[in-house]
Amino acid sequence: MSLFDLLLNLMLGVALGTVGGLFGIGGGLIAIPVLGVMFGLDQQLAQGTALVMVVPNVMLAIWRYHQRNRIDLRHALLLGVTSFLCAWLASLYAVGLDARTMRLAFVCFLLALAAYNLLRMLMQQALPTGELRYPWGWFGALGGVAGGMGGLFGVGGAVVATPVLTSVFGTTQVVAQGLSLSLALPSTAVTLFTYSMHQHVNWWLGVPLAVGGLLSISWGVRLAHSLPERLLRSLFCGFLLVCALLLALEL
Repeated sequence: MSLFDLLLNLMLGVALGTVGGLFGIGGGLIAIPVLGVMFGLDQQLAQGTALVMVVPNVMLAIWRYHQRNRIDLRHALLLGVTSFLCAWLASLYAVGLDARTMRLAFVCFLLALAAYNLLRMLMQQALPTGELRYPWGWFGALGGVAGGMGGLFGVGGAVVATPVLTSVFGTTQVVAQGLSLSLALPSTAVTLFTYSMHQHVNWWLGVPLAVGGLLSISWGVRLAHSLPERLLRSLFCGFLLVCALLLALEL
């Protein structure tokens, strides 16, 4: 890898880390289509390489969110344990799938997620409060579903958990993003391990992205706490549509 390529990857990591901190997703969701479009990686290799950046970014983002809005350890542990188990099983299944089929499934996943977020914005909802609408034990089920999606698509499950936490459980957007990161850490770690064992990781590309992301993710977290709730959700929805479009162009 040349010095120019190294600097380019570092700058790309900076941009992806900022987006990851803003939306509480570790940057992987945007990194996957970027790696597929710009670097021509197949779906599994793009997902595995993106996870090299996502895991340390998620660790730092959790700390930053916890500093600004303390994460309930009981909730985070339940989400983390169930997401870990389901992500491991889903990642074992994902590494054996056809790359084109995986990419098509990922595009459909993003479109469904964007449609769900758009529907939530258009519907009148109760204002978020500090009290959960349902018992915290239901976080176990949420962690399992989100972890399974994360293990399958290499995105940590935060993009699934965040809208559910706000719309179903009634948390604020920043609280949901903090809890989703707690869910994402164990699921992304075990998914990265599984993809690595099956040679679906480009470490030379992933490590510079990770370093760049660590340098910038705190900016995204700070920006997330300064934006109005509705604007943050609108940006998240638009972000999902852009990602889906980029990947669809590669089908």
